[in-house]
Amino acid sequence: MKLSNSLLSLSLLLTLNSFSIFTVSANSFHEDKLQQTTDLVKANNKFVTLLGTQVDVGQKAPDFKVVNGSFVPVTLAKFSGKNVLISVVPSLDTGVCSLQTKRFNEEVANLPQNIVMLTISNDLPFAQKRFCKAENIDKLHVFSDSVWRDFGANYGLLIKDMGLLTRAIFIIDSSGKIAYKEIVANISKHPDYELALSTMKALSPIETLSNEEIQEKAAEK
Repeated sequence: MKLSNSLLSLSLLLTLNSFSIFTVSANSFHEDKLQQTTDLVKANNKFVTLLGTQVDVGQKAPDFKVVNGSFVPVTLAKFSGKNVLISVVPSLDTGVCSLQTKRFNEEVANLPQNIVMLTISNDLPFAQKRFCKAENIDKLHVFSDSVWRDFGANYGLLIKDMGLLTRAIFIIDSSGKIAYKEIVANISKHPDYELALSTMKALSPIETLSNEEIQEKAAEK
């Protein structure tokens, strides 16, 4: 019984520490210092203001820091040298966001193995873990930008006065440059899955061998 109580106390302590980190970071985030974009995205047929620096195809992808389900920091640099697709959603527990995440989770099996696929939202890590477990999301890396808002600020995706990320897709190639960008014009709509996936496949072609090449490789073994 004493051991169980000790473990429970430790678990509560870690949880409180995690919330403390989140609270301090959220309080130190100053929206008024970020660039504003007012004509890219609509919600309920009205434009919303996006905060942060807009990025363009062809430029070096800004690094960012997010957290995983255990509040462990993860940066873009972790995936250096790989082709990375980033699916951005406002909140995993909403209809379109849920479908978007499930779609990309299913599509991983149809893509080359040398790619990485991420989903980023401002949901708390606890909520993300619950969603992924309930919906069997097991092929994507799911990260939270709720602590530092670093990703949203560096890619111009934070919706002013809502604290959410707008819906978007980015593809970063193996050289670290932005190869594809879609900021969905209406937050309630789906992104262009086919165009994003075809772009990803073009960057990471699956090697196809002729019968002779297959025989030669088999002979080499």
